[in-house]
Amino acid sequence: MRRLFSEHPASVGETYVEHMGMATSFGLRMVGAGFACLLHGLFPFLFVRTGSKTIQQLHQEMCVARDRRAALQAVAQPSAQAADSPALAAR
Repeated sequence: MRRLFSEHPASVGETYVEHMGMATSFGLRMVGAGFACLLHGLFPFLFVRTGSKTIQQLHQEMCVARDRRAALQAVAQPSAQAADSPALAAR
């Protein structure tokens, strides 16, 4: 049962509580941007860039930052593995 709550957060490098906070933050911003888009539909002069700006910001935070973290981890792991490898340590 515990795995149901920890597997996905761990896959993105977060604890359950960290993931809950990030997901809540993203969700509230999406709801706010959605509401702004609905109002923009009725009043085209309001919230002209709010929806697209929010999407760009969320993409930057979620995808680009995650990819950057993954790349940094990939670079850090081989050196950590090399230090633990007896064959490499003997060289």
